[in-house]
Amino acid sequence: MVEVAVNVSVALIPVVLFLGLLVVLDSYQLVGIRSILGSIAIGCSAAALLYAALEIVPSIPADSIVYTRYGAPIIEETLKAGFLVYLIRSRKVGFMVDAAIQGFALGAGFALFENVYYLESLHETNLLLWIVRGFGTAVMHGGTTAIVGIISKNFSDVKDSTSFRVFLPGLATGIIIHSLFNHFILPPVTSTIVVVVFLPILMLGAFAQSEKATRAWLGVGFDNDAELLTIVTTGGIGTTRIGHYLDSIQNKFRGEVVADMLCYLRIYLELAIQAKGLLLMRESGFRVEPDPLVQAKFDEMTYLQKSVGKTGLLALSPFLRTSNRDLWQMHMLKHESA
Repeated sequence: MVEVAVNVSVALIPVVLFLGLLVVLDSYQLVGIRSILGSIAIGCSAAALLYAALEIVPSIPADSIVYTRYGAPIIEETLKAGFLVYLIRSRKVGFMVDAAIQGFALGAGFALFENVYYLESLHETNLLLWIVRGFGTAVMHGGTTAIVGIISKNFSDVKDSTSFRVFLPGLATGIIIHSLFNHFILPPVTSTIVVVVFLPILMLGAFAQSEKATRAWLGVGFDNDAELLTIVTTGGIGTTRIGHYLDSIQNKFRGEVVADMLCYLRIYLELAIQAKGLLLMRESGFRVEPDPLVQAKFDEMTYLQKSVGKTGLLALSPFLRTSNRDLWQMHMLKHESA
């Protein structure tokens, strides 16, 4: 029993500790514990689905060299990446750092199920095997999916798109790394050391780049939103580009619709500033309690959307930032206030 407990610990704990380290490094607290646990559960479910399929369909040679080197990397990385695609396409991921955490959590869940499966089926007590599986294979699963998330989020931001093609480079990279690992070019222990050394360096680089991008976006976005909100709320709109623009379109809308457009713009800017302020407070170490008024503002925006209509929203589009990150901040703020 002692040997089993040690093997289980060595096989499962490393990937959990590594995931915990990523969460600690996330100074903006972009990913909540509930979201992480959900991603781990989905990763476990993906692995369970795969291994159930392998047992049901005996024609799949799961223990063959061809499947191990080529089939498994393609199938497993695609399964793990599926939920990442959903998160990025639905604007529930704002930066590379949270894409990395969610990706590693998905891979961790997949690895947890896989290691439990092998612990149950192999009955192997060789401690070295479980060290390799815990520090090597398990961390590899988490790392490759994190890499898929990092690259996919970067391409999505650069292209300002969530089309499926932006996910192909990241998925291809994850598959290649997984396949190289399964080729056993290096001895198992050496491969494990490479994974344990290489992945932290990669993650730290991604985190540093993401933190830099976050600060830049917060600084510029906060200043611009605050300036625009001041113009809208102080009555000095008539002499600004906003006022000139609205003057040019007021003949196309009724007066009450123009008023609703301004009200919609004001609430949107207030929520955008509040979302950025929340992140800045978190970075400084302050705990921010949910604001009960946030949901009311979102409800009012929904009402105003119907009043203004699609044409009115299109007319406001020059002043409404709709990049992936700007849409994400609204989702994040609404989620935090729920």
